[in-house]
Amino acid sequence: MNQTELNTKYESLYKEIEELKKQKNAVILSHFYTRPEVQRAADYLGDSLGLSQQAADTTADIIVFCGVHFMAETASIISPNKKILIPVENAGCTLAESVTGAQLAEWKSKHPNGIIVSYVNTSAEVKAHTDYCVTSANALKVVQSLPNDVPILFGPDKNLGAYINRMTGRNMELWQGDCYVHRHITPDLVLKFIDLYPTADILIHPESVACDDPKVLKHERCHVGSTAGIMKHPAQANTDTFVIATEPETLYELRRIYPDKTFIPIAPEHTCEYMKLTTLEALRDALLHERYEVKVAPETRKKAIVSIERMMNVK
Repeated sequence: MNQTELNTKYESLYKEIEELKKQKNAVILSHFYTRPEVQRAADYLGDSLGLSQQAADTTADIIVFCGVHFMAETASIISPNKKILIPVENAGCTLAESVTGAQLAEWKSKHPNGIIVSYVNTSAEVKAHTDYCVTSANALKVVQSLPNDVPILFGPDKNLGAYINRMTGRNMELWQGDCYVHRHITPDLVLKFIDLYPTADILIHPESVACDDPKVLKHERCHVGSTAGIMKHPAQANTDTFVIATEPETLYELRRIYPDKTFIPIAPEHTCEYMKLTTLEALRDALLHERYEVKVAPETRKKAIVSIERMMNVK
């Protein structure tokens, strides 16, 4: 299929999707890491925190979550009376799957006064055993608000945890999980791109391995932030060139927002295959058949909502 045929197909699907949304009072939430054509279909495009907030605020009856399973679970926890759909049933996350609720319960039994801080990239079961849920946008603030005299387990992303330890001077115990995309964004790679693009700002997601290296953190052109933070940075920068050190699909929205600026992916070959599972056809079919509903059990939700509300209340 050539590009013209593909564009015609897309336009037909967009029309179907719009009609189905109106019929069913539905909204589409999509993460920045999904396919560009799926991002274009979204009513709300964002990172984990932004999408969680949109899920809480929408008046729609149906939420279609274009992302991975833990995101749809989070929406179900926040909005239990809405129908939450995910277009691809097996869209998982290796980071989320690196820890279980039972493992956290075992840690808690050994540290009864300890605090468990879990990244939002976790299952509902894990959130139910969590004291504070965080995103990359507010993890630093949440950890800074916690007492210094109790043990803290941060998981499952060891790179985000190491970055927070370095920035706060804490010594949290870190769960040994990571994102396989951000694993490849190393200090050496970042330093290489600093030399290759001497006028560029380097925008780095804190899940990246590079964020625990002092040479990177202290460099005047390196800026660490959540995906939403990376999206905002070019508007206030003194340069027109940016190296993007996170999942490369973010460039679609960056180039749309800032058409006169230059964006360079640091590792274009490393993408999240699970985010790419959602296609326009799968999105259309999810709406048409209202299929692949994600529902969190009431008892699990009752426990998990506590950690999520704490996350949502951190400003």
